[in-house]
Amino acid sequence: MCGIFGYLGSERDVSGLIHSGLRDLEYRGYDSWGIAVARENVIHIAKDIGKLQKYAPNLGSGTLALGHTRWATTGGVTQENAHPHTDSEQRIALVHNGIVENAEELREELIEDGFHFLSETDTEVIVALIEREMRRGAETLMRAARRAFLRLEGLNAIAAIDSLRHEMVLIRDGSPLVLGQKDGAYYAASDLGALAGQVERIVHLRDGEIASISLDHLSIFEI
Repeated sequence: MCGIFGYLGSERDVSGLIHSGLRDLEYRGYDSWGIAVARENVIHIAKDIGKLQKYAPNLGSGTLALGHTRWATTGGVTQENAHPHTDSEQRIALVHNGIVENAEELREELIEDGFHFLSETDTEVIVALIEREMRRGAETLMRAARRAFLRLEGLNAIAAIDSLRHEMVLIRDGSPLVLGQKDGAYYAASDLGALAGQVERIVHLRDGEIASISLDHLSIFEI
């Protein structure tokens, strides 16, 4: 199964923190990996096929980041198909577990709206849906992600970050997501084991729930 690990807090070596979290998820198996760091209102990404490197990629200091280990489902084992995926402005990064059953229908709709795709994945379709909702006036990542997620068919879980508003959003529907908290920092993972020894409080998102996280708030709603 694919692995998700995210962080929002004050840690500056966030690449190393995400890399370590992904290493804790390696037992789930994967054929590609990727890390995204929000820095100076832009997403910076390192991703590749094969196993995680021994040392974390140098993506600069930051306090908001996402990582993913992927088993290829929609789309082959290529660097382009590895997560995270971003919007066209490199503002939003997203990782995803599950399969979007109506991805091709949505892709065609988005292409008609002028979107271009760099990968074969259903995950990039979700990012494009979020970008379109933001263009249409959604004021926050949470609102855009909620509207986009309601268009998806199948069982899916997503984690997304907004480098401009410094926000993380998690949505669960059929694929596990766990949220941890310690000393004002938030951790997100697809597996409780990846948070062992790092957090003081655990929240298991339930199916149909969306979480919006920033440094000064945590909100969880039914989607």
